[in-house]
Amino acid sequence: MKKVLSFMFHRVVLTGAALAVQVAALIIMINRFSSYFSLFYGITAVASIGAVLAIANGRGNSGYKIAWIIVIMSFPIFGGLFYLMFGGSRMGGWLRRRMDSMQQQASPLTPNEELLTELEAENPDAARQAHYIQRYAYSPPYRGTYTKYLPIGEEKFAAMVEELRKAERYIFLEYFIVEEGIMWNTILGILKDKAQAGVDVRMIYDDVGSILTLPYRYDRTLEKMGIKCCRFNPFIPVLSARLNNRNHRKIAVIDGHTAFTGGINLADEYINAYEKHGHWKDSAIMVKGPAAWSLTVMFLTMWNYLRKTTEDLAEYRPTTFPSIPPSPGVVQPFSDNPLDENPVGETVYLNMIGRAKRYIYINTPYLILDSAMQTALCTAAQSGVDVRIITPHVPDKWYVHTVTRSYYPVLMESGIKIYEYTPGFMHCKTFAVDDTYGVVGTINLDYRSLYQHFECGVWLYNTDSVLQIKEDFLKTLEVCHEFDLAAYRARSPLRRAGTAILRLFAPLM
Repeated sequence: MKKVLSFMFHRVVLTGAALAVQVAALIIMINRFSSYFSLFYGITAVASIGAVLAIANGRGNSGYKIAWIIVIMSFPIFGGLFYLMFGGSRMGGWLRRRMDSMQQQASPLTPNEELLTELEAENPDAARQAHYIQRYAYSPPYRGTYTKYLPIGEEKFAAMVEELRKAERYIFLEYFIVEEGIMWNTILGILKDKAQAGVDVRMIYDDVGSILTLPYRYDRTLEKMGIKCCRFNPFIPVLSARLNNRNHRKIAVIDGHTAFTGGINLADEYINAYEKHGHWKDSAIMVKGPAAWSLTVMFLTMWNYLRKTTEDLAEYRPTTFPSIPPSPGVVQPFSDNPLDENPVGETVYLNMIGRAKRYIYINTPYLILDSAMQTALCTAAQSGVDVRIITPHVPDKWYVHTVTRSYYPVLMESGIKIYEYTPGFMHCKTFAVDDTYGVVGTINLDYRSLYQHFECGVWLYNTDSVLQIKEDFLKTLEVCHEFDLAAYRARSPLRRAGTAILRLFAPLM
C-alpha cells in the first residue's frame, strides 16, 4: 500500500493528471462549440492558416517547419492551436528579454584579437572557426590551457572527485540529470564538507531532466545543507512552449581554473554502477588553465538569470592557476542557446566537416539530421574523406533509435561507415577531424540539441586531446559492428511504413 500511495502521489503522476485535465477541458470546450461548428471551424482554420504562414516565413529549420505543417494539415482544427500554444522552437518574448541579460553579462570574456591574428597566419581555417565562436558564442580562444580527454564515465568521476576536494574558493555545478546514488552521494558529501568549510558551493539542475530522479523541490534540501541551488525552467503542469527549452549542459567548475564538461550527468548509469541500457559509453573533457574561465562565466550568467541577481562576474576570475603540463594548441569553450537565430553548435560541426581533408570521426547517441548536416557529411564522404560514425546498439528510446537508423541508408550510400556500439549505449558527443580539430560537449546530432536546448562544448585545435579523442574512437570501433544495410532493407513492409511515419515527425522528438 505504501508503494501504491507513493506512486499515486509522485510528481510525475500528479503532473500527468493535471495535463490530462487540461486536455479534457479542451475536448469539452470543443464539444460545446459543436453547435456553432461553422463559426468554430472558421476560427480554427484562420488560426491554422496563420500558423502555417508563420512557420513558412520564419527562420527556423526546414525539417522542423515541415513536421509542424504536416501536423496542421492533418489536423486543421487542432493543429494550428497546438502550434500556437507550444510549437515554437524559440523561447517566448518575455523569457527571451530576461535571458538576453545572460549574453550582456558575458563582458568579462574579452575578445582575443591577438590570438586570432596569430591563427590567421598559422591556419586561416582555424582562425575563421575561432572567430565565429568568439563573435556568436561570446567565447574567446585561449592558449596555455591543458586539456585531458576522459573516455569513460568512471574516469571522469574519479578526476572530478579529486578536483572537487582541492576547491578553496568555489564549486559551481550545472547538470541536466541528477540522481541519488553512488556518484551523486559521493559528490554531495564533498559539497557539504566544502560548504561547511566556507567554500561557495552552487548547483543548477534542469527540473524536467531530473523530474524522475530527484524528489520535488530538491533545491530546498540542498539549500538546507548550505549548498545554493536553482532549478532551471521549473516544470509547471501547463501546456506551454516553455517545455521545449531545457538546460542540457553539464558543467563543473572548481575555483575558475579547472572545469569539466561532456555527456556525463550525475547518475549511476553514467559510471556503470548499474546497467541501464547495457554498458554505458560516455566521455568528458577536463580543462585546466585560462580557458576554464569561459565555462565559469557560462555558469555565472545562468545563475544570475535564475536568481535575478547582477553579480560582478569579474570577482570570480582566478588570479593563479595550478601547475599544468606544457599545453600546445588552442582551446575555446562555447555555449549555444535558443535565444537567437544562430545555431552555434551545428555551425561549429558544419565548419569542421567542411574543412576536413582526411577523416571525420563522430560519436553520437542520436543521428537525426537536418538537410544541411546530411548534405555536409555526404559531400565530405563523396569527396574522399573517411567519415565514420558510432551510434548505440542498445537504445534508450526505441522510437528515436528507429529514426536514427532511418538516416543510415543515404549516408552509407555516400560512403559513410556507420557502426553501432555493441556492448550497450553510446552517449558520447565528440568530433575528431584530421588530427587537428576536435569537439567534446553536450550537443547531440538532433533537433532538440541543435535548436531548442541550452548546450555547451569545447572546440580544440592542435591539442593533445584531439589525438586522445581519435585514439578512443579507434579503440571503441573494436567492440562495434558495422551496420548491415542489406538486412535493414529487408525489413517487413509494416516496419518500413512505421519508420517512415516516425521519420516525418523526427524534428518534434
